[in-house]
Amino acid sequence: MTPKDLTKEAPASPRLRTGGYALLARLADKGRAAIAEKNGEYHYDCPLDNYLFAFKGVTGADVKKVIESGATDTEIASWLNKNGTQKSETEVQAWSDGVEKSCPHDNPDMKEWFVGVCAEAGIDPATSTLFDYLEADDRISFAK
Repeated sequence: MTPKDLTKEAPASPRLRTGGYALLARLADKGRAAIAEKNGEYHYDCPLDNYLFAFKGVTGADVKKVIESGATDTEIASWLNKNGTQKSETEVQAWSDGVEKSCPHDNPDMKEWFVGVCAEAGIDPATSTLFDYLEADDRISFAK
């Protein structure tokens, strides 16, 4: 697959689900871009990516090997289904729904950080999810 140039465009929305997995398309875009050294300010195997890796019981290095093989997002989802901790479709959907609704403002350990980054992005941290922030930050980064 041809990697996105993340110095010129944002990775996929974290909401985009492939094989039922939130975050997968975004982390795959970041992984491909990092391999091609076109990741800009985006980081593969970051704490966000690790939500999915931890859920599935795999590592960023494991998934990076799959990405390096030229796998499509659908092929990565298939690999996830066969590796790591086995999860049912219902568990994948529940996890994806939960991570999409995640609001760092409600987490005492993340609240201060989230308030700061939401201020920079021009969104209300009390009513915004992590995904809302990521999408707003992507829009700001590429509005220039």
